[in-house]
Amino acid sequence: MRRTYDRAVSRRALVTGIGGQDGSLLAELLLDEGYEVYGVVRRSAADYTNLAAIAGRIELIEADLNDHPALIAALERSRPHEVYNLASVSFVPKSWEEPVLTAELAAVGATSLLEAIRHVDAGMRFYQASSSEIFGEPLESPQHETTPLNPLTPYGVAKVYAHFITRSYRRRYGMHASCGILYNHTSPRQSVEFVPRKITAAAAAIKLGLQQELLLGDLSARRDWGYAADYVRGQWLMLQQDEPGDYVIASGQAHSVGDLVALAFGYAGLDWQEHVRVDESLKRGSAELHDLIGNPAAARERLGWHPDLTFERLVQLLVDAELEALAASPQPASSA
Repeated sequence: MRRTYDRAVSRRALVTGIGGQDGSLLAELLLDEGYEVYGVVRRSAADYTNLAAIAGRIELIEADLNDHPALIAALERSRPHEVYNLASVSFVPKSWEEPVLTAELAAVGATSLLEAIRHVDAGMRFYQASSSEIFGEPLESPQHETTPLNPLTPYGVAKVYAHFITRSYRRRYGMHASCGILYNHTSPRQSVEFVPRKITAAAAAIKLGLQQELLLGDLSARRDWGYAADYVRGQWLMLQQDEPGDYVIASGQAHSVGDLVALAFGYAGLDWQEHVRVDESLKRGSAELHDLIGNPAAARERLGWHPDLTFERLVQLLVDAELEALAASPQPASSA
């Protein structure tokens, strides 16, 4: 039986990948909006540092995206009005190391969740985390919602499948299912293996005398970077619309890795050229992303979405967070 969507009643949301950067930020936003929040996790006893501040306000349900009965049980237990599917392998280079796992989580997992929703209550609103990786080597710039898809990585290919299957369920079953085509976004909660945090963490450590140099690959590589907290607000806004749709969420501006380095080290009072070294082995291969820039015009016009944080302020926020974390952590005593 399809549920009537009544905003006057207390709403419930189920978030997969809730322990990650986007999942935890989205959970906090939903709580602030008055939702009851449930999270799907693969192991309920795992350490979810990003959820520490809200641990007592959310309920975690153990389930695997490819365990269809478990997903049905999770949906029946939480009875959410909105479902956000954020679970996936998120570090693109890792998708080359684990292409099968990437496909199972990003492609098959999304299908399994959609089918479980259809079984329990097709009136649940569904958000699928798509990615700028679906454009791969873009055929036009900037990219928008109707730009042809041209993925290059296992991650991108799997995300294309999830993107299309979400649209298929929307058309076939009339489901309120939307895809957010999110460009690179970061925060202090992102893993340090990602370039923005790798750079800002190094700038902070060098500032405090805990590190001497930073090795990077291609300083000329360009990305469309934004603040993750701004981007999860776009995810939420998609499910507040009367009609579902797909939206590019991006800053619309590209900055090079070199730009990020100069801003981070300059803000820390350092000359980056004294500390940054280029390591050719760290440069990405040809089957990676180049100059992806998103056009968020539709999100601005239809959702009323816009990023609050500028690129410069984002870099400063990251450096400040790294300095604060290092100051709060006990450091090994130096040898005499």
